[in-house]
Amino acid sequence: MFLVHNQFNWEEPFDALVLGVWDQPVRWNGLLGEINEQMNHQLEAIFKAGEISKKEKSIGSIFTLGNNGARKIITVGLGKKGNASIEIVKESLGKAFKHLNGKAETICVELSSFLNDSLAAEEVSFTLGEALALSTYSYSGYKQKSNEPEKQIKQVTVIAEVEEELNSILETGYIYGRATNSARTLVNQPGNMMTANDMAEYAKNLADTYGFKAEILEKEDMEKLGMGALLAVNQGSKEPPKLITLKYQGKPEWKDVIGLVGKGVTFDTGGYSLKTKDGIVGMKTDMGGAAAVLGAMEIIGETRPEQNVVAVIPATDNMISGNSFKPDDVITSFHGKTIEVSNTDAEGRLVLADAITYAKHHGAEYLVDVATLTGGVIVALGSHITGAMTNHEAWFEQVLEASYEAGEPIWRLPITDKDIKRIRSSKVADIINSPGGREGHAIMGGTFLLEFAEDTPWVHLDIAGTATSKSSYELGPSGATGVMVRTLATLVEGFTPVK
Repeated sequence: MFLVHNQFNWEEPFDALVLGVWDQPVRWNGLLGEINEQMNHQLEAIFKAGEISKKEKSIGSIFTLGNNGARKIITVGLGKKGNASIEIVKESLGKAFKHLNGKAETICVELSSFLNDSLAAEEVSFTLGEALALSTYSYSGYKQKSNEPEKQIKQVTVIAEVEEELNSILETGYIYGRATNSARTLVNQPGNMMTANDMAEYAKNLADTYGFKAEILEKEDMEKLGMGALLAVNQGSKEPPKLITLKYQGKPEWKDVIGLVGKGVTFDTGGYSLKTKDGIVGMKTDMGGAAAVLGAMEIIGETRPEQNVVAVIPATDNMISGNSFKPDDVITSFHGKTIEVSNTDAEGRLVLADAITYAKHHGAEYLVDVATLTGGVIVALGSHITGAMTNHEAWFEQVLEASYEAGEPIWRLPITDKDIKRIRSSKVADIINSPGGREGHAIMGGTFLLEFAEDTPWVHLDIAGTATSKSSYELGPSGATGVMVRTLATLVEGFTPVK
């Protein structure tokens, strides 16, 4: 996919040459000056005429008319050179690749044109690989395929001074983006094509590919272990549940184990607390947390970090039938705590409760759960920020740092003694799954999970607002975003034990 050269090869043909353009006077030296000479100073004339915008994420297209090896030049506006962040560069590159996708097969990128005093070649190279994969993703689903093959970007040549170091960085960035796309596809799949069994088969294939240890608990296994919370959610379904566990051991001893727990509700009707006719549409995406964990495990399998990871995914749908669990039911979790069910549409926290306990059973000493858990987090934070809750400051700081490095920002919500009292307010059980009222709805979901994380360092990530996008954007189409894949992988890569 990637080639790195220290100078532009005028003999090699490219469909497009991609250049970053800063909002400052253009210096007609280096590669830009050489191209201008090749084009009889027409490139300079085009710039002086104001035909090329330097604004952030603006794209310009100039045909060379055969004056050099590139068929056309794509300019990428980057704004003020001192103000640009890596996210601006990532989105700008993504917009350029998106523009070229379907039109070009071979691309050349002049890396130095995207650098400034705060953006190093290594960081931009990783971002380039990531942006290429993310921006060119598409999901056609089950539409009939056209007989006309569409051009796809097959090779990207990067002009940079340091060749050997950057090639592996570019490839790693691409791995991160590609794994995010894998998660996107899982979430985009319709519920009848992505059942609990389908997800289990996907996980087993992942284990076979990367040498993970895989364990799939069947319904009978869960009954023997007493996983009453997960089983209750599954009661109304014809599809049996699966509890999926993948283990990656990157250290000689099984210690300092990071537990990644992803909500795998493959379709959520809300149960007897039935969703509205509009609210039920799109509930195939309620397994976005599971997809994020599986995507992160794909990156872990490719990059082989020196860490220990156990991934646990409770997979089921939440359906209605004569066997479905009901409001006012009392169930017993794998942990042993009894739970009063006040809302069958607060099912995600129930399946996660047993999964968190099971991750600890497998030796997890640090926990992160990821779930499309509450509509309340969307009300609180909108659709661009993931909600987070924790019981451990130092562990949260590592997750926070990973999220910003991955470009997937999170915002912390509190857990107070009053919140814990509300979760423990049931008159007939140890805890209640959804205390009455809409107040602090997202906080109640996380506080419920704290009852099972207990003293184990834990971070809860509520991706209900960020797991999907209603519209196309620079780094992807509408639909599933694959959010938190890169955060989890970055967290594992940079993990250090905390007290």
